[in-house]
Amino acid sequence: MQAEITTAPAPDGVGVHLHIWRPDDGSTLRGAVVISHGLAEHSARYARFAEALTGAGFAVYAHDHRGHGRTSPEAEHGFFAEVNGWQRVIDDLGRVVARARKDNPEVPCVLFGHSMGTAVVLSWLIANSEKVDAVVLSGPTGRVGPLLSAGRVVASVEVRRLGKRGPSKLLNSMAFGAYNKAFKPNRTDFDWLSKDPAEVDAYVADPWCGFVASAQLWVDLLGGQALIQSPALGRIRRDLPIYVVAGARDPVGGQGAQVKAWIKLARGYGLAVEERMWVDGRHEMLNEVEREKVTADVIGWLDRQLATAS
Repeated sequence: MQAEITTAPAPDGVGVHLHIWRPDDGSTLRGAVVISHGLAEHSARYARFAEALTGAGFAVYAHDHRGHGRTSPEAEHGFFAEVNGWQRVIDDLGRVVARARKDNPEVPCVLFGHSMGTAVVLSWLIANSEKVDAVVLSGPTGRVGPLLSAGRVVASVEVRRLGKRGPSKLLNSMAFGAYNKAFKPNRTDFDWLSKDPAEVDAYVADPWCGFVASAQLWVDLLGGQALIQSPALGRIRRDLPIYVVAGARDPVGGQGAQVKAWIKLARGYGLAVEERMWVDGRHEMLNEVEREKVTADVIGWLDRQLATAS
């Protein structure tokens, strides 16, 4: 399955790299899915998921965030922008959604976010939830407690110490350092991603994965995390279907505890959130041993939402 490779130009001159996959069997298009990937990865990693989606009748749009993949030079991986980095990333997503809507005006539009991408999706939805028809959140961080405030303080100090573009090993260690502890003995630094050794090895071998992010990216990202666990969530329309998919052993989501806490918070604001916690699943459920079941479950959920909406 060949992707169309193009860009979604931003007003500041950044050409946001964009993959577009379409069903190639001439079947009737059922919807468009826009994918927002996670930190220290890139959109090409979603080709297998896109193949399953196109097989189910969806067009798929997946872009590389600023500081990731082909959107930014490798020397700038892990850095969004000098100013307003989070807002620029959110606006990039909005332009991709607009492209998907323009290309496919007669069908529903779905947002799929993974990890950091869930925070991007939710941040954008706060002012734009009427523009999409369903949302899937994969591997979210969930509701973070006092460590979020502490992390924001450290990130600000790191910007002063390293400069905005300086890679912060300290923040990287604070964020990811403890993730492998639950999976000892460890074979790699990224065993927490998946039980499938081949998927972990592919991530480790990918030169566009696993880099250390800049201090300013952490300032931007942690600000975004604070936003999506604030009362601003209440501005997302209450009838928007949201599906949370997570591994019960995912350390990013606090082994499920942070994810459940965020779901409780979101429901408290009236949001229509459903969940599926996969027993023994780690962070990347689309790359887990049981990925075919996970993919089928997500597509089945979309089928039910679109049937209800039609």
